[in-house]
Amino acid sequence: MHSGEVIVYVAVPLSGEWAEAGQSALGGVRLAVEEINREGGLLGRRVVVRAKDDRSDSDAALAIAREIGQAIDRGERIAGIIGHIDADAAMSAIPFYEEMGLVLITPGTGMRSLTHFGYSSIFRINANDSVQAAHSARFLVEQIEAGRVAVIGVNSECGRELANLVADSLRGFGAPPAIHVEVEEGQRDYSELAMQIREAEADAVYFAGSAREAFYLVSSLKAATFREPVLASDGAFLSPVTGGEDGSLEGLYVSALAPSPERVAEIDWIETYRVVVRRDPGPFSINGYVAMQVLAAGVRAANSFKGRAVAQAIRETGAETPFGPKRFSANGDWLDSRIWIYRVEEGEFRQLE
Repeated sequence: MHSGEVIVYVAVPLSGEWAEAGQSALGGVRLAVEEINREGGLLGRRVVVRAKDDRSDSDAALAIAREIGQAIDRGERIAGIIGHIDADAAMSAIPFYEEMGLVLITPGTGMRSLTHFGYSSIFRINANDSVQAAHSARFLVEQIEAGRVAVIGVNSECGRELANLVADSLRGFGAPPAIHVEVEEGQRDYSELAMQIREAEADAVYFAGSAREAFYLVSSLKAATFREPVLASDGAFLSPVTGGEDGSLEGLYVSALAPSPERVAEIDWIETYRVVVRRDPGPFSINGYVAMQVLAAGVRAANSFKGRAVAQAIRETGAETPFGPKRFSANGDWLDSRIWIYRVEEGEFRQLE
C-alpha cells in the first residue's frame, strides 16, 4: 500500500527543433517509473512524473526551476529532476537546483564544464565532451583514415569547447588539423569556408554545431565538389533534420551521446516501451530510462528523498541497469563513458557497428 506520492520532474525540450530528443527521454523515464510503481514505488510511495517543456531555452529552464521551488514551499515531496538536454538551459537552472538541495540527472548534456563548477548534486549518464572529442578524433584517424581534418566549430560555448577538444585530440593522434575555423552560430552561407577547406587539402571535416548548421555546411561543401567525409557533433543528432529534398546530409557521420534502442535493447523492452509510452523508442529513450533507474537506486541506497543524501549514495554505489552498471566520479561524470557513431542513410540516423 502506498503512503503517498513522490514527484520526479522531467525538464526537457518537448517542443521545437529538439523535441524528439526530449520526448524520447521523457518516454524512457515513464517506462522506468511504470516498472518502479509496479514493484511498490520508491520507499513505499508511488512515483509521479511531471513533465516540463524547457524548449531548450535558458529562460524557460529558469522558470521551471522557480516553479519547482514554489512546489517545495507548498510541501511537495520531490525525488529529483531529470533534465536538461540543452547545455545553456542546464547551466541556467543548476544553481537553483543546487540551492534547493535537489538531485539533477541529465540524460544528454555533454558540455564538459557542466560538472566542473563544484556542484554536489548533478550527474550525467552520457559522456562529456572530452570523451566525445577523443572518440571522434579516433574515429576520424583510425576508421576514416583521415590525416588532414578541417575542424570547424560554431562560436557558442559548446561549439567552441568541443572543436578545441577535437583539435587537441587529433594532435594527440599525430594528425594536427589542416585548418581550425570558428563560424557564426546560425550561419547559413559556408561557400567561402568550403573553398578554404578545399584549398587546405583536407581529407575530412569535423563540425561542432547543430543539424541545421550542418545541413548548410554540407550543402556548401557539395556545391564546391568536396566529397570527403564529414563528422558532425552530437548537436547534429538532436534534431530530425537529416537532409532536404536533395538528400544533402546523406552519408553524414554524427557522434551521439545515446545508443540506438534497436541495437542495445531486448525486443521485450522495446515492446513494453511501445505499450507504456504509445510510441516507438527514440534517440534518448535509453538515456531517460537509465537516468530514472540511477535516481531510484540513489533513493533506495540513501533510504531517503533528501537530495544531498541521494547524491552521496549515487556517488558511492551507482546503479545496476539492464544496459550495464553506472558508476560516477566525484563530480558526477559517468565513469567508463562512451559515444556512438551514426550515419545518415536514406534520410535516417543509423548506428554503425
